[in-house]
Amino acid sequence: MQTVKLNNGTTIPAIGFGVFLIPDDGTCQKAVEEALSVGYRFIDTAAAYMNEKGVGLAIQKSGIKREEIYITSKLWLQDYGYENAKKGIDTSLKNLNVDYIDLYLLHQPYFDTKGAWKALEEAVGEGKIKSIGISNHTIGFLEKLLPEMKIKPVINQMECNPLFQQKKLREFMSPFDIKMQAWYPLGHGNRELFENEVLKSTAKKYNKSVSQVILRWHIEEGIIPIPKSTSITHIKENFEVFDFSLDEDDMTKIRAIDKGVGSHNPDNLSIGETLLKAYKIHD
Repeated sequence: MQTVKLNNGTTIPAIGFGVFLIPDDGTCQKAVEEALSVGYRFIDTAAAYMNEKGVGLAIQKSGIKREEIYITSKLWLQDYGYENAKKGIDTSLKNLNVDYIDLYLLHQPYFDTKGAWKALEEAVGEGKIKSIGISNHTIGFLEKLLPEMKIKPVINQMECNPLFQQKKLREFMSPFDIKMQAWYPLGHGNRELFENEVLKSTAKKYNKSVSQVILRWHIEEGIIPIPKSTSITHIKENFEVFDFSLDEDDMTKIRAIDKGVGSHNPDNLSIGETLLKAYKIHD
């Protein structure tokens, strides 16, 4: 498995399997079991996905050694603030039924991120978490939070795909060696993305699917994609991206299709309250 080195000296698999919107009614467990069976060793969940338990069950059932599977979860807004965050971390550990989590993220950039981050830093010292990072943090949020951090984030998980390449944010994070991780790397099935002529012609050139070209582009850009699917066919297809490489001409063409606009704008501060009301993970 190809890996990416993070700024704390640890490594992370170059591609992960995401479980956003996969219900914890057995569906999530089955999807993760399928992903592990085809070779994935990085599973991305979150407290707000309400399926940490299914991920944990799949990992235990797989028979694969714990240290061979990289687990990411995320602290939800409802558990922000120092004391609440400590409880949230312990709840994730319990739900996943593991002794440690490889990577734990602040899921959103709103409310008491400073207190929450302090709790994450302490959890690293306690061995509960190996690495910590952030999600949905734009340049403005990073500028405010970075001076408060004793431990710099290893990852910023953002919406990212060939039509929204996050070039300015990636440039800002580069001096800190904060890696970009992509949610919606396949644009959540965005027809405009899959019908793009540059991507379609590139896929034909390499005898690959458009999805595979998109994921390969992420990997070669140093972006870590976390595609999600419940279809075994697509789970396998999305993982089969290590037997070819895009040449520099193809990379240049794909970089040129960037529109610089995504489906989500974290800088809209009203989103925080909306998300908090929409996702209640406990009483």
